[in-house]
Amino acid sequence: MSASEGRHNLNRLAKAKSPYLLQHAENPVDWYEWGTEAFEKAKRENKPIFLSVGYSACHWCHVLAHESFEDEVTAVLMNNHYVNIKVDREERPDVDSLYMTYLQATAGGGGWPMSVWLTPDLHPFFAGTYFPKGKFRQILEKLADIWKSDSERCIMNGKQVIEHLRDASKVSKYCFTMAAVGLTQA
Repeated sequence: MSASEGRHNLNRLAKAKSPYLLQHAENPVDWYEWGTEAFEKAKRENKPIFLSVGYSACHWCHVLAHESFEDEVTAVLMNNHYVNIKVDREERPDVDSLYMTYLQATAGGGGWPMSVWLTPDLHPFFAGTYFPKGKFRQILEKLADIWKSDSERCIMNGKQVIEHLRDASKVSKYCFTMAAVGLTQA
C-alpha cells in the first residue's frame, strides 16, 4: 500500500474545478491554486514558491506526481520550505506561457510537467521539467538552502533573467509588467 492510499485528508485542491487539479487533492503536498492566497503566504513567510504546471493527459506529470507528490517524505520537504502551487495549463495558459518562456530560455527546451521555483514576487529563479524522485529531492533541498543563505541572490537573478527576456523579445517593461499583474488576478 502506498503512502497516498492510506490518506483520507484532502488538500485545497479538493475545491478546484479543474479535473487535473482534482487528481492532486489527496496528495500530502500542501497545494494551493494560483492566486492571492498563495502569493500572500509566500510573502508573509518569506518562502519561495514551487510552481508545478501540467495537464491531465501528460504521462510524465502523472509519473512525477506518483514518485514525488504522493510521497510523504518529499511532501514534508516541500511543505516545510515552499509555498506549493499547482496549475492546470489548460485552465491557465497565461501562466503556462509566461513560465514556459523562462524554462525554454534557461534550459534550452521545455515540456511538462513544468517545475518552476519562484520568488514571493513571482520572479522565476530555477526551472526544469520532470525530475526523478531522488533528483527532485536534491533540487528541493539545494534550492531551500540557497534561499535561506542568500535569498537576495535568487531575487536578483530572477529579476535579471526577466530583464534579459524582455530585451531579447523586445517586449516593453510596461507590457510584461501588465502581464504579470494580470497573472496575479485569481
